[in-house]
Parts: sequence; C-alpha cells; structure tokens
Amino acid sequence: MAPFFDYKALSSTGKTQRGILEAESQKAARLKLKKQGLIVTQITEKLVAKPGQSSSLPFLGGRVSTREVAMLTRQLASLIKANVPLVEGLNALVEQTENEKLKVILSQVRQDVNEGSSLAKATGAHPKVFDNIFINMIEAGESSGTLSLVLLRLADLKEAQMRLRSKVISGMTYPGLMMIVSGGLMIAIFTFVIPKLTKIFDSMNKPIPALTKFLMNISDLLVNWWFVFIALGFLFTWIFKKYISTPTGRGKWDAFILKAPLMGPLIRMIAVTRFASTMSTLLGSGVPILTSMTIAKNLVDNIPIANAVLEARENITEGQSIAEPLRRSGEFPPMMIHMISIGEKTGELPEMLRNIAETYEEQINTKIDSLTSLMEPLMIVGMGGAVGFIVMSVFMPLMEMMNINKR
Repeated sequence: MAPFFDYKALSSTGKTQRGILEAESQKAARLKLKKQGLIVTQITEKLVAKPGQSSSLPFLGGRVSTREVAMLTRQLASLIKANVPLVEGLNALVEQTENEKLKVILSQVRQDVNEGSSLAKATGAHPKVFDNIFINMIEAGESSGTLSLVLLRLADLKEAQMRLRSKVISGMTYPGLMMIVSGGLMIAIFTFVIPKLTKIFDSMNKPIPALTKFLMNISDLLVNWWFVFIALGFLFTWIFKKYISTPTGRGKWDAFILKAPLMGPLIRMIAVTRFASTMSTLLGSGVPILTSMTIAKNLVDNIPIANAVLEARENITEGQSIAEPLRRSGEFPPMMIHMISIGEKTGELPEMLRNIAETYEEQINTKIDSLTSLMEPLMIVGMGGAVGFIVMSVFMPLMEMMNINKR
C-alpha cells in the first residue's frame, strides 16, 4: 500500500485547490505542495493501491471505463484549446472526476507533469488506463505542438470504438438470451417432465416406440449423470482455453472463425474497421507509420489479419507499399485494398483510412441488424420444432395407449 493524501490548499491568487498527492509522509506531501506555491489548509492520509496496480477496494470505483477515458480526453482537449495550462487543466479534471480510482491516477499524472515530466510519460506510467494508442498519440501531439487536436482525434477514436463494441453487444444480447432460455426449457423438459411420463409408460406395461425410448434414455442420463456432463463441460472449456492460448491454436481458431458462414464476415469487418480507424487516427496525429502499424496489429485481435499487417509493415521497411502485402494475404476486402493504394499514391492515406473505417462501420451496423432480424425467427422456429418433436415423440404414444385401453 502506498500513502496518498487528500489535500485542500490555496494558490498564490487565493484560489482553492483540492486534489490527491502521493508522498512518503505527510511532511513530504506538505513540502511538495509548498514547492508548487500552495498553502495547505487541510491534508489527510488515505491508503490506496499504487496507480496502475489492480485493486479490489470498493472506494476505488472498481475500474476505469473507456467511456470515462474518452470523456476526460475530450475535456482536456477543450481546456488546452482554450489556452488553459496543462497542469491547470489536469487539476480541473481531478476536481470534477467522480471515479476515485481515476481521480488518484489523474492526481499522479498532474503531479508528474508539474515536476517536469511530459504528459505522454506521465500517462504511460498507468498502462491499465491509458493504452499504447493514447500514449503514442499524446507523444506525437506534444512533439508537434498539436496536443489539443490530437486529444480530440483520440477522443473520437475512443468513442468510435465504444459505438462499435456497444453495437456488437446489443446485437448479440437477444439471440444469446434466447439460447439460454431455450436451453433451460429443454433441460427442464428432460429432467422434470419426461421422468414423470416414464413412470406412466412403465405402469401400463405396453411396448414403447423406439423414438420415445430414445428420449427417455436421454432423460435418464441427464437426471442420473448431470454432474458428469457439468464436469465434461468445464473440462472441455479448460482444454479449449488452453488450446487457443497457444500461438498455433489461436491462429487456427481465428482462421476458422473468419470462415464461419454467418459470423465470419462480421468478425472480419470488425477487425478491418478497427485497423483502418486506428491507423487513420495515429497517422493523422503524426505517429510514425511503423509505430502505427505495430499498434494497429496488436489491436486487430485476429492472428491471420494481424500477420497480414505485420507483413505489410515489413514491406514498408523495405521501401515498398502497404497495399500489395494486404492484397496477397487475402484477408482484406478488395475495395479497402484499392482505397489504400489510392491513398498511398495521392499522399492522403489517413483520409482514405478514415473513409474506409466510416464505410465499414455503417456496414457492420447493417449486418448486425440483418443478422439479429434473421436469428430471431430462426431460433423461434428451431425452439418450436424441438418442443413439437418432443411432444409428438412422447405424448402421441401416450394418447395411443389411452385409446387402446378405452377399447
């Protein structure tokens, strides 16, 4: 645990400032504030984890979301654009941030910047909150004197990533919920309904149709050996996670996913959009192209596509184009390759990549909507068919036996 101090102080102009400061002791904290020209009026110590380390303490606000990072980035951009000094801007963010964990981190960033560190280096000390894109873009903005513009672009990128993620999650929520309900209903039928019907069949001493007998055997397995199925499920999940955690396994799984009939094109489109939007933002902010390619490769999150990006990066080091290795890989759409090639020739690659990202983001929204609208009736029909099959297999023989008894 590292000692942090909540403080309240007066500036040389008489303005009240509040914040959080890291120091070895309260005396050291007062000395630091005095060197900053502040007169301490109140200071109290509290123990928190060091910024960048994980913490489960409830008052730390859990985690820092992408939405919060995007919001503070846009706010800082507006403050810098209004010619507010960087330290003052960070101080304003600290005062208005409600997330205690983020407040501590911003206080440390402000302290580092106030002691002469660059904003990129200060934020780089907290990689769990500020990722490689953030740090590299801030560094490029500071070196080029366009920090406010870079921060605005960074906020746009974060918000675009949130929109894409939110769209995917919302599109898959309803089908996922339907699958859970359908699976639960089927388990309930096999574990509660069919066993009771089995007792009725046994009491009648009548021949049971083969299909009905098959369903009864499945029911017996679920009722008597349910723990085995749960254990096998956990074992399969563990083996699968182990397999895809290896480079070979992850590569084969990602390649398989890209070839899946319905989800494959959507996943490819998401990876392509992520690559294009990241590259456009980084290049437009002055980040070197080799660094941009490395960051974009790590964010694609799909091995075959990441390998294609890596090959394109190696081409650049040899003085060649980006488009040709992307075309040879077969992982990128022809239209995207064509637009990248034009962007390279005209010197407008960032603009072309931004157009690609916007185009494919619209296509992703359309595809998710169409997939959702297609999956809903398919799942309803499938569930209805499964229940109907069980009813026909179990209740029809039962009705037939009752009719025979009446005769």
